Amino acid sequence: MTIERGLAGEIRDAVKAMETGAVDFLCDLVREDSLLGQEQGAQDRMADAFEHLGLDVERFEIDLEAIRHLPGFSPPVIDNYTGRQNVVGLHRPKGGGGGRSLILNGHIDVVPTGPAALWTTPPFAPRLEDGKVYGRGAGDMKAGIVAYCLAFEALGALGYRPAAPVIMQSVIEEECTGNGALACLARGYRADAAIIPEPFNQTLMVAQLGVMWLTIDLVGKPAHVQDTAAGINAIEAAHALFDSLRGLEAMWNRASSRHACYQDHAHPVNFNLGRVSGGEWASSVPCAASIDVRVGFYPGMTIPAVKRAIQATIDTAVRERVELKGARVTVSYKGFQAEGCVIDPDAPLMMGLADAHRLVTNAPIEFQASTATTDARFFVLYGDTPATCYGPVACNYHGLDEWVSIDSMLEVAQVLAVFMAGWCGLEKA
Repeated sequence: MTIERGLAGEIRDAVKAMETGAVDFLCDLVREDSLLGQEQGAQDRMADAFEHLGLDVERFEIDLEAIRHLPGFSPPVIDNYTGRQNVVGLHRPKGGGGGRSLILNGHIDVVPTGPAALWTTPPFAPRLEDGKVYGRGAGDMKAGIVAYCLAFEALGALGYRPAAPVIMQSVIEEECTGNGALACLARGYRADAAIIPEPFNQTLMVAQLGVMWLTIDLVGKPAHVQDTAAGINAIEAAHALFDSLRGLEAMWNRASSRHACYQDHAHPVNFNLGRVSGGEWASSVPCAASIDVRVGFYPGMTIPAVKRAIQATIDTAVRERVELKGARVTVSYKGFQAEGCVIDPDAPLMMGLADAHRLVTNAPIEFQASTATTDARFFVLYGDTPATCYGPVACNYHGLDEWVSIDSMLEVAQVLAVFMAGWCGLEKA
């Protein structure tokens, strides 16, 4: 279905008329501190929102045994999924349709805030200033969820509904495993395409890196600091070990090692020392230390191959680094075991979104290869479903004073509504 500028203009006006309600909804979601394990309050709001849109609502907890064997599974950071639901809203068209079905996916979980005292205002107290909503999760990615709800609602306000099935998913654990999206796949939710409105500044994602989390535990030898040479300092050993892993990072970032999608990135692969613990007394050589590390890697690199490269780097460091002499090192994996993926920029999904973006913004779309991971990988790699990310302008997510642009959120809603009209077709509400 070809969308004319007249309908696009009507969609723009309908979205604009709903701005106040959309911002209020976003602020309500930001107030819900949906950190890992605390997602249910926000998911209750999502269930209410889907019901308000006239969708059939399904809620379910992740069945760990049902997904543990599936490709793409990541060992959970916390094992208990009781009382932590995915929420899905289903639109079933009245007529025979003929259009193409669509999944609109978003994650409700947010990352920790860091010291709240460093924020201008409390991270879960949304603040409106200069056309932005501030707060943890405002950009990543509650505004994207609001945008796809608003897109659907705007079509309804004009007297239309999509003429093909639309599945809206609000999932948990995107920020650490992706098991929420995997559980949706395991339950059989399928469509002809999927869009995730991650805060990618209204660009279209054509690739994303793989991401792996690992924990390295080190055991040294305690001693009194009057003779530190008698001990093995586990904390110093941990830092030396991560320094060796930095060598692997540097090797993967060489121009000769880069994936084709990342040739224009100066430093696409990032290893991050995310958490350090160890020691128990300032005047004792620390006997034990633990570090949590995030590793990025290119599409096409398998999980076993990445693990082998990491283990080989660790083994070499243990043999050759003086700081590690005599230390015992153990590696374990919890959290992301996420492969990278590539999306065909010429796929009908991508061309349709590019056309919708141009119609709404009067500007061509830009493509980007993400140096992070998203739940798009599940659709592309394991669901045989074209998928990409297209979401609002946002800043400081995973940092302090996270914000999202209200105008951009509304524009994304317009683009999604125009895309839905063309992709799914329309029927009278």
